[in-house]
Amino acid sequence: MIIHLKNETSKEKANELGVQSQSIVLHQNNAYVLITPSSLKEVPDYLQSYTEQSFYMDSDMQLSSKKYMPTTRNIQLGDALIGGSTKNTVMITGPCSVESEEQITACAELCIELGVKVLRAGCYKPRTSPYSFQGMGLEGLQLLARMREKYGLAVITEVRDATHIDEVIEYTDIIQVGAKAMYDQGILRKCGAIQKPVLIKRGFGTTLQEFVQASEFVLSGGNPNVVLCERGIRTFETKTRFTLDLCGVAYLKEYTNLPIILDPSHAMGYAYGIADLTRACTAMGIDGLLIETHPNPKVAKSDAAQQLNFEEFRNLYRSLEPVAKAVGHQIV
Repeated sequence: MIIHLKNETSKEKANELGVQSQSIVLHQNNAYVLITPSSLKEVPDYLQSYTEQSFYMDSDMQLSSKKYMPTTRNIQLGDALIGGSTKNTVMITGPCSVESEEQITACAELCIELGVKVLRAGCYKPRTSPYSFQGMGLEGLQLLARMREKYGLAVITEVRDATHIDEVIEYTDIIQVGAKAMYDQGILRKCGAIQKPVLIKRGFGTTLQEFVQASEFVLSGGNPNVVLCERGIRTFETKTRFTLDLCGVAYLKEYTNLPIILDPSHAMGYAYGIADLTRACTAMGIDGLLIETHPNPKVAKSDAAQQLNFEEFRNLYRSLEPVAKAVGHQIV
C-alpha cells in the first residue's frame, strides 16, 4: 500500500509513523509518502487522521505500477526526453567495451554524425569467464567522460558490482545495472540515493515480477528516474544467444509506469539478425533502443559477434524513422 500523508504532516511525524507501520518514508511533491508491504489492504487506525490518499496494490510492484501513476514517467537521458506523452524513442549506441581512446572516439563521432545523443560502452565487464577481457576500469570511465566533454554526448556504462558504483556515478550521466547485477541490493540502494537516471537490465532468468521489484529498490530510495531494459531471457533455444521477450515488454507497457528500452544486440547475439529485430522492437512503440556498434567488430575484445560495424548501423538507423512514424513515435 502507498499512503500519501497530509501536507501539514512534519518530517518527524512522518518518520514516526513510518517506524510504527514498518514503512519506507519518501518525500515527494512537498508531502511525505509511506510505502508499506502490499499485504496491507486497509489504512491502519492510527494513520487515518494523517492520510490524504491511499493506493492498494496487488503486489510489491507499487511505485512502478500504473495503478499508482497511470502515465509513463518522463525521464531525461542527456538531451533526450523519454516517457510520458513524448512519443520519443531514444537511440543509445556504442561498443560493448571501451578498448582505446581511438576506438571510443570513432564511436562518439558516429553518434555526432547521425544525431545520436547517448553513447554507451562498458568499463567494468561482468564476463562469464575470468580469462576474458575485463574492461579498462577507471581509465575507461575517464575516456567516456572525455567524450562527453568533447562531443556533448550523454554517457552510460554498466556497474559490475558494488565495489566501483561510486566511480560510475561520478563519471557517467546514466547508470546501467546489468543483468548479472540487478539483484545486488548494494548497487540498487546506492542508485536510489541519487537522482541520475538508472537503467536496469532484466536478468536472463528473471521473472517480470522480480525485474520490476528490482526497480522498486531504486524508486523507494527516492530516485524516480528508473528505466527498464529487456535484453533477452534464457529459453530452450540454442541458435540465438537469448530470446527477446516482446510479450514481457507488452506486459511492462500495460502495467508499469517506467520507460522501456530494448537491447536486441544481447538478445540476438549475432549481427545478422539485429536490424530486423530492432525494427520489430521499434514497432512496439517503446522508449528506447540499445545497439552495440564497433569500428571493426572482428577485433572487438568482447561480444564481437553481435556488434554492428558503422555502415551496418548507419543503414539500420536510417531504416527506423518510418517504422517509428508508423506507430506515432520518432527516433531521437
